[in-house]
Amino acid sequence: MSDENLETGLVFKQRLLWLILIAGFWFVADQYHKYYMLEIYDIANKGVVEWLPFMNLVLVWNKGISYGLFQQSGYGSIILASVTALVMIGIIIMTLRTKEKMSVIYLSFFVGTALGNGYDRVFREGVVDVFQPKFGDYTWYVFNIADVAMTLGVVLLLIDVFFLSNSDTKED
Repeated sequence: MSDENLETGLVFKQRLLWLILIAGFWFVADQYHKYYMLEIYDIANKGVVEWLPFMNLVLVWNKGISYGLFQQSGYGSIILASVTALVMIGIIIMTLRTKEKMSVIYLSFFVGTALGNGYDRVFREGVVDVFQPKFGDYTWYVFNIADVAMTLGVVLLLIDVFFLSNSDTKED
């Protein structure tokens, strides 16, 4: 094996390691929090809990996609979970093919999100959302830790696109 192939193999292994560690972290954090909220804290029997001055805890079962759009049950839920799985596979392939570290990082955030919410769709028949931001009497959409990962991933993507990407072409 040439040094070039060895270097490429190491780069792939690094991308795979980053993907496993980052996506795994977000998946475990999301699922542990949901388990805690459902089984230990028993959020289902507490109603709206005023947790912080700017955040409530409340259980919402999201059977759709973002902001509860396209609520599904039965076969629709299976189709939605299947589409999520296909998108996640596509993102995993992109993650393992890209060589830019920042891209691997934010794409791994997206995989962790898809794993966390996809797991809920398959095994809980709906995504568990519990965080409800508020300002005075105004409340916002309810979300979960996987959604936090998605938002942070988008922020990293925007930082990469607007500040870190080198769009200058090198002249030979």
